[in-house]
Amino acid sequence: MNRTREHGISHEWLVKFIEHRVADRRVVRLIQKWLRAGVLEDGKRIRTEEGTPQGGSASPLLANVYLHYVFDLWAQAWRKKRAHGDLIVVRFADDIVVGFHSKADADQFRAELTERMRKFNLELHPEKTRLLEFGPYAIDSREWRGEGKPETFNFLGFTHICAKKRSNGRFTVLRQTIRKRLQTKLNEVKAELQRRMHEPIPDQGKWLQAVVRGHIRYYGVPMNNSALALFRFQVGRLWHRALSRRSQNGRVLWARMRRLINRWLPLPSVCHPYPLRRMGVLT
Repeated sequence: MNRTREHGISHEWLVKFIEHRVADRRVVRLIQKWLRAGVLEDGKRIRTEEGTPQGGSASPLLANVYLHYVFDLWAQAWRKKRAHGDLIVVRFADDIVVGFHSKADADQFRAELTERMRKFNLELHPEKTRLLEFGPYAIDSREWRGEGKPETFNFLGFTHICAKKRSNGRFTVLRQTIRKRLQTKLNEVKAELQRRMHEPIPDQGKWLQAVVRGHIRYYGVPMNNSALALFRFQVGRLWHRALSRRSQNGRVLWARMRRLINRWLPLPSVCHPYPLRRMGVLT
């Protein structure tokens, strides 16, 4: 698992990559001016010689273009020419997960990727780049060696865990909401409820309904129901606390609170079933 540091994006290389696909010189010059515009810090303009301006509307797009040429195309070529087994590559922005059939391939890929990144003024994040044993054989292999359960990794808001299905004992990847992400979102809900404390209950309910529904639509994957239920429960608890603080009669009774929760907060559901299920394939 790798994560790149993008602050070292070379303007010279970025322009070359853009020129590879964009023939209109006016567009290229406009991007060059935008890169040279710099940033404001404490009211002072600071010119930038590398990287893309933080917060710039085009920064994510240009960073993605840069990594497409520096990493994506290179990784595709490495898979065809150097890999001795299966190779899976997933990149979202500067977060990258690469799966290998053998540790030898993983070590070789990492060494060559480090050199590749250095050539284009990038580097792998030293604290967030890890090589770990993961997959169908990791559980049994580590158990046989007496090394305990396989390590987990975080990606796109989920903690990925090696697991076996209770029904048939087959390997599966368990995805659970990252606890820190869940708590951060709950803290945001708590702060917003304090701001909305004196709004009418239906207005609060509609807002919380949208929050919970959005959470479920992103994190609603198979076997993550417990984390979804916990989020819904905690949102209801925070809402109960906020309503009790504004009530002239003290705490709101839980009988009434349960009715409000059932009325406004959606129940957990799987919004992203496994691919075979989505395509209606029977096995």
